[in-house]
Amino acid sequence: MRIPADLESRRSLGPDWGAWLDRLPRLADDLLEEWQLSTDGPSMHGWVSLVLPVRTSSGRPSARKITFDGDEESEHEGLALQRWGGAGAVRLLRADPHRRALLLERLHPEDLTGLWDVEACEVVGGLYRSIHVPALPQLRTITSYVARWTEAMQQMPRNAPIPRRLVEQATALARDFIADGASTGTLVHGDLHYENVLAGDREPWLVIDPKPMNGDPHYEPAPLLWNRWDELDGDIRGGVRRRFHAVLDSAGLDEERARDWVVVRMVLNAHWSVEDARRENRSPDAAELQWITRCIAIAKAVQD
Repeated sequence: MRIPADLESRRSLGPDWGAWLDRLPRLADDLLEEWQLSTDGPSMHGWVSLVLPVRTSSGRPSARKITFDGDEESEHEGLALQRWGGAGAVRLLRADPHRRALLLERLHPEDLTGLWDVEACEVVGGLYRSIHVPALPQLRTITSYVARWTEAMQQMPRNAPIPRRLVEQATALARDFIADGASTGTLVHGDLHYENVLAGDREPWLVIDPKPMNGDPHYEPAPLLWNRWDELDGDIRGGVRRRFHAVLDSAGLDEERARDWVVVRMVLNAHWSVEDARRENRSPDAAELQWITRCIAIAKAVQD
């Protein structure tokens, strides 16, 4: 098996990546043999995974996915898919948690980027209703993540290119969420954007690639606001608000709670860009400043 060049480039991220990439060809071959699969097209990959179209011994079109075993966020992907049982999400056919390998039903390559963004947000809002079920006990809580992230955000220098009032607002909101019992109890996807919904045969649209957590449904909408950004040119505030209200209305979410989570998530995203630059002892570059500006614009737009 030949590892895609882009995935191979992850070796630069550290020895854990290098060790996994060294194991990957043998692991991929072993799974084909053990699960009696045959290849059925060229491989694809995400940031932390390799996906290969395959057919089962009975000829069923499927997809075999192998994920980097050092990625904490996707550790319980198989459990989440099993919990959903195909309701609103890709169906899990087989799993090997130890090797972070999944066999999934085959979906179509079309995703929600082909739909008008407001219509796509309405689709995602409808899918929330299927996938937001009681959380599994194995999942990490969103509050444990937010507590850690907020503590780091408080160390951000006052001259960072983020309005201090937004940092203070996000910190206060995050503390409120951490102390609020409603911030946990629901299985949330964690990264549900337009490309993580694919066309299916059983249902028109199905969710893929969860980063599952025990959390709050109102945490979910933010990725729909920061993706497909170029389409908002000329009307950023109006475009963000149209998306925001489309997903809220279709999902039946509370506007104030969803707004507050967007503010927390966007300020955290901006903070991480500042921290990336600080770790390299430099100021944020042009791309990072552009991203920080986008995060601030979204945090402001949902509050105007």
